[in-house]
Amino acid sequence: MPKTNRDGSAKQSELPSTLRRSSAKAQKTYAHTYDAAMEQYHDEERAQRTAFASLKHTHEKVGDHWKEKDEYGPSDDRAEVGGLNDQPTAGGVDANATKAHLMELARRLEVKGRSRMTKAELVEALQRGNARASRQALENE
Repeated sequence: MPKTNRDGSAKQSELPSTLRRSSAKAQKTYAHTYDAAMEQYHDEERAQRTAFASLKHTHEKVGDHWKEKDEYGPSDDRAEVGGLNDQPTAGGVDANATKAHLMELARRLEVKGRSRMTKAELVEALQRGNARASRQALENE
């Protein structure tokens, strides 16, 4: 099912919940990429993976929504390699961001023990914090 309307805007009913709570640019990026991938691959799962990969290039997951990154680019080592591979992803967290940026996000999500964490530990803690915030947002809908 197409994710965009005739005017090019994203169909709210067709978007994942985290994207419904995100900016119009994030929604449009995901929806347009999804539709183009569906035309090319005719496979919903692959189209969804492609759309999220495109979204993660320009946005990062912050809590229960996607926020535009200060600098565009791959969000983690797996995204840098590209293609189909078995490497784990950072789940929307920009693992290539500075430690200071990750610390700020951890502060916003009230991650406990963040001051003693390494960069890799911060990424994992942010993944858990984002998942928790998304779960809470879904429960409140």
